[in-house]
Amino acid sequence: MSKAPGSDEQTSVPHAADRHDLIRVHGARENNLKDVSIEIPKRRLTVFTGVSGSGKSSLVFDTVAAESQRLINETYSSFVQGFMPTLARPEVDVLEGLTTAIIVDQQRLGADPRSTVGTATDANAMLRILFSRLGTPRIGPPSAYSFNVPSVRASGAITVEKGAKKAVRATFERTGGMCVRCEGRGTVSDIDLTQLYDDSKSLDGGALTIPGYTTGGWNHRLYTESGLVDPAKPIRSYTKKELHAFLHHEPTRMKIAGINMTYEGLVPRIQKSFLAKDKEGMQPHIRAFVERAVTFTTCPECDGTRLAEGARASKIGKVSIADACAMQISDLAAWVRGLDEPSVAPLLTALQLTLDSFVEIGLGYLSLDRPAGTLSGGEAQRVKMIRHLGSSLTDVTYVFDEPTVGLHPHDIRRMNDLLLQLRDKGNTVLVVEHKPEAIAIADHVVDLGPGAGTAGGTICFEGTVEGLRASGTVTGRHLDDRASLKDAVREPAGVLEIRGASAHNLRDVDVDVPLGVLTVVTGVAGSGKSSLVHGSLPPGADVISVDQSPIRGSRRSNPATYTGLLDPIRKAFAKANGVKPALFSANSEGACPTCNGAGVLYTDLGMMAGTSSTCEDCEGKRFQASVLEHLLGGRDISEVLAMSVTEAGEFFGSGEAHTPAAQRILARLADVGLGYLTLGQPLTTLSGGERQRLKLATHMGEKGGIYVLDEPTTGLHLADVEQLLGLLDRLVDSGKSVVVVEHHQAVMAHADWIIDLGPGAGHDGGRIVFEGTPAALVAARSTLTGEHLAEYVGA
Repeated sequence: MSKAPGSDEQTSVPHAADRHDLIRVHGARENNLKDVSIEIPKRRLTVFTGVSGSGKSSLVFDTVAAESQRLINETYSSFVQGFMPTLARPEVDVLEGLTTAIIVDQQRLGADPRSTVGTATDANAMLRILFSRLGTPRIGPPSAYSFNVPSVRASGAITVEKGAKKAVRATFERTGGMCVRCEGRGTVSDIDLTQLYDDSKSLDGGALTIPGYTTGGWNHRLYTESGLVDPAKPIRSYTKKELHAFLHHEPTRMKIAGINMTYEGLVPRIQKSFLAKDKEGMQPHIRAFVERAVTFTTCPECDGTRLAEGARASKIGKVSIADACAMQISDLAAWVRGLDEPSVAPLLTALQLTLDSFVEIGLGYLSLDRPAGTLSGGEAQRVKMIRHLGSSLTDVTYVFDEPTVGLHPHDIRRMNDLLLQLRDKGNTVLVVEHKPEAIAIADHVVDLGPGAGTAGGTICFEGTVEGLRASGTVTGRHLDDRASLKDAVREPAGVLEIRGASAHNLRDVDVDVPLGVLTVVTGVAGSGKSSLVHGSLPPGADVISVDQSPIRGSRRSNPATYTGLLDPIRKAFAKANGVKPALFSANSEGACPTCNGAGVLYTDLGMMAGTSSTCEDCEGKRFQASVLEHLLGGRDISEVLAMSVTEAGEFFGSGEAHTPAAQRILARLADVGLGYLTLGQPLTTLSGGERQRLKLATHMGEKGGIYVLDEPTTGLHLADVEQLLGLLDRLVDSGKSVVVVEHHQAVMAHADWIIDLGPGAGHDGGRIVFEGTPAALVAARSTLTGEHLAEYVGA
């Protein structure tokens, strides 16, 4: 049989459209990247690794993903773009072969009190439709079951002119499911007035017990000299009018002590000055006051369900929507599977798929009414994944930021399977990761380094996992690191008794936490670790809790301001130059007048998105030119803020700039592995692990006896874990007790005592399944943790 002319050529030459199988990056210079050029294979799983601060996020998120999102945003109309953030083009010469990027990061889900796991996914919306169709008694449309929709009733008259005037009465009603008392929040908050003042005393007699409201100070004089209350009369003797003026008066401009000031009641003033700020950023005595003064109680009207009475009374069988949302998702999935109603069959199928995705991804222990703000970074990332698992999209670039955070070794295998599923659907999967188990499944590995900050930003290796092992890079050398069990463990100096712990899923747990040693609390995700450590410690315990929650602060906040490091630096500059310390603050007298010390100018373009540009007057240095003439050790204040922690440690350690107070804080920052951070880096750019280590450095100067840490290895490279273990040892050796919630086997192996929770997650957990030394856990192999730890140490 003769061949058609040219048929050979047609079969051997690939179609031009099939040649684009690489994402090409050429000359990337974002942040610390040093002219990086790389080719990333499409439709493969590529893992980016390297020490913290080596440039992984700069390459993956700030270059590849950012440019992809910018190009997609440009396809929208100008009107739509006006509601989107303006993305600047990354510092890169060439970017080719990009596909639509979907970023699945660890940014916490909105901490709005009305945001829950159910509202963050489609699950709540589908449940509301289900109840509006099948619930009895029927109370209205889906909005009648939503705690975010208030009930509205309005009436009025409209005039219709048709020959003669005729007024028609009209009424409007909307049935919502929001509880009237708590407005859909589930809790009601109150300020404990007894913590604000002693009502047996007068203002002049020192009645106010609020930090910063000392007798004679401006905060105190605002009330004593306002003329609205009698400062010589005991507060308990105030009339209703005086008490209202003292506690709840609305803001009013008036002359007090000859100065125009705004007077307002004590309660709203406290709410603005204390409660609107991040507790972690407060000084210890102010933080203690806030914890004493504010009380949160379950709403008595809806019993914490957030729903109005009608929504709670409408049921399918014996289950209301409040009951359904309070169920563990694995149980809710079983309940939905048992519903057989042909009229809503497609809805039940879609809801079933969504709920099964939760279970498949290891989040079956959550409930839909769980506030979104209480999810850990890893849990939030997995909730976001649910939206993409059933997606019909292919040829998409999925970008993950350490998806194994918060996962027990047992759960990491399940996560790996999900990443491979996404790849096998024809997607490009880019993962920033440190865990050897996650690196092992990569088709392609890119290792950045060799160091952090200015010592990083180059490609040290790209190729297969086996090639990485043999490469001799920092990651390659540490990939097969396995911590060994300690020959001898420390003896406890006492115990902290936890009795009858029943927070969340804990089942009346009794446990003794040893003091004076390194204790690791472990177990699968959702087994009750955080409930035990953060929710059940006795109230009188001398505990300093350091977690990964966001640090509230503007873009002006940085490690120098957060840790208090800027104070000794300003004083050193002031002393060396004979001027005021306030000159060396970008938030005070020394600020550049053009940008008000921000370093950039923000321009509001009305309906279009705002833009930012570097201030031309100070060139982004944030200070007036005259301030930069004052030097310390040959450097001006902007040059000092541009230094890394390590550089600054050397600078303030000796010579003319020798400042012991600054040196102490810098040493703590270096101890926790943040030597690569620059002093002036905005806090908004830090990862969860970096935030926790920054908080730890801040708290290390305090006198608390028990440190509670929540997965301090988050974001740490294999090589840095050893440094962290050294730090934990130093804390214990200095007389502290350290309790760590952790999944990393190296930390478990290094512990003196292990408390293992389980055996499963949610209502299948909440029990102590082992307590003892790591060696005993490995020998017994009686729990999931024991099996994985034994495999890790090669026992």
